[in-house]
Amino acid sequence: MDTDSLIHRIAANAAPVRPLTTPWRRTGIWLAMALPYVVFVTILMSPRPDLAMQLADPRFQVEQVAALATAILAAVAAFTCTVPGRSRTTNYVLPILPLSIWFASLGYGCLQDWRALGPEGLRLRVDWDCLPAAALVGIVPAIVMVTMLRRGAPLFPRATLAMAGLAVGALAQAGMQVYHVGDISLMVLIWHLGSVAALAAIAGSIGRRVLRWPSPAAVLRRSTSG
Repeated sequence: MDTDSLIHRIAANAAPVRPLTTPWRRTGIWLAMALPYVVFVTILMSPRPDLAMQLADPRFQVEQVAALATAILAAVAAFTCTVPGRSRTTNYVLPILPLSIWFASLGYGCLQDWRALGPEGLRLRVDWDCLPAAALVGIVPAIVMVTMLRRGAPLFPRATLAMAGLAVGALAQAGMQVYHVGDISLMVLIWHLGSVAALAAIAGSIGRRVLRWPSPAAVLRRSTSG
């Protein structure tokens, strides 16, 4: 089938398409579906015994707010990448500020641990328990995010999925901190923030496989089936 014939057949059978809502509204929809699951996992796993004390700690408050802000702004950036004509450069910058605050707060915690505990405060050990916990709390937000992104235009699949990975990872870490007993700040910095960065990098590397333009045959089938 030649291109002109394909275009004529698609145009002849085209049905009205409802445009996507704005990236901010789509982010709100994602949060409305993802947050209840995060709360459910938190209740299921049982909140950490020192949660009340942690919630009264200004540094813990800053870290949680920064993580949630990173998740929200990264989600906005991801959804913006799937809308033709939107400026993606500006939105890439959005998550940088809360991510920097999050990183700086953890770095300050490392300094406090070093002052209080000496070399023991900078002791680094392998903590594989963080990975299953993060995967459990992040699986549903990730599925919802990818499903919503596939309804947009895959203009920049790698960048889109990298931002999505950052959003999911930040939300998962914020939820995990409610029920996963914390460790010294260096461990949190390496394992928690490091896992978020790794998730974003891995997601970006497989962006072209997950978010792809549909083939002309698939477009034709969908247009004629309606």
